[in-house]
Amino acid sequence: MERAHRVLGTVSDAFSRKVVGQTALRDTLLIALITGGHVLLESVPGLAKTTAAQTLSSAVQASFTRIQCTPDLLPSDITGTQIYDAQKSTFVTQLGPVHSNFVLLDEINRSSAKTQSAMLEAMQERQTSIGGRVYALPRPFLVLATQNPIEQEGTYQLPEAQLDRFLLKEVLDYPSPAEEAEVIRRIEAGVYDEGRADEPTGVTLDDVVFLQELAKRVYVDASIVNYVVQLVYVTRHPQQYLPAGLADYVEFGASPRASIAFVQGARALALLHGRDYVIPEDVKHLRHGVLRHRVILGYEAAADDVRPETVIDAVFGAVQTP
Repeated sequence: MERAHRVLGTVSDAFSRKVVGQTALRDTLLIALITGGHVLLESVPGLAKTTAAQTLSSAVQASFTRIQCTPDLLPSDITGTQIYDAQKSTFVTQLGPVHSNFVLLDEINRSSAKTQSAMLEAMQERQTSIGGRVYALPRPFLVLATQNPIEQEGTYQLPEAQLDRFLLKEVLDYPSPAEEAEVIRRIEAGVYDEGRADEPTGVTLDDVVFLQELAKRVYVDASIVNYVVQLVYVTRHPQQYLPAGLADYVEFGASPRASIAFVQGARALALLHGRDYVIPEDVKHLRHGVLRHRVILGYEAAADDVRPETVIDAVFGAVQTP
């Protein structure tokens, strides 16, 4: 626990030196780092999503790749392809940018459904298939996908099967005036200048693997597991537990991946708080991140301006805390 506290504190400090505010984003990325899960980030442009991903990868000495998703992006542009070598008269495998520790898929909803599906194997199986051969992805492997909620023209909605593979979905908001002024001050001071090396943290990928293994040993009581399962069950049967006005908005509840995400995320959150056991407040803290992309609301909810967070809070209010 002492080593975990030191590593997490060092990474958090490195994050805060480059990214102003965005504490929720920092915690979400650290939870994903500890669990080995993937994160979907939704926000308008300019809220430091790329900077946050680059800073986190630099803090743990990980490889980082940014992929700008466009409608003409091909699956081979992500996973890799085979190139013919005329001198040797053979095909040589060229691995794609997905073969990195940290992969940022910028505006993932701008890529076609075929290209989006190419990421499913990488995200779920931690491998790619090129020319009949399987290539394992590096460990740790973390996908950070972003989508812009403003521009919908020329975009492809992510299917539920792919959304479900993201451990958490974080919605970012604008910085406060004080935070925005601090961003400008740091730009004037040259903090973000190209070629400026980040201060070494001493944290390595071995430390990340250590955190991932340690998180598996965090104690989760049976009552917490039952609590999580009951919460997810309510999302599937809202008419039995929620007021009729809210229950009618829910079309589909969360899958068992939501229960797994709650337990894994709660273990990581306990480590962040210096505990080797999970408490109910850890589960409550993760409720929006785990469920906002898994509880599917109908078109009536959009027409009435009902957000998933409102339904999620009602679900938690309907289940007794252990």
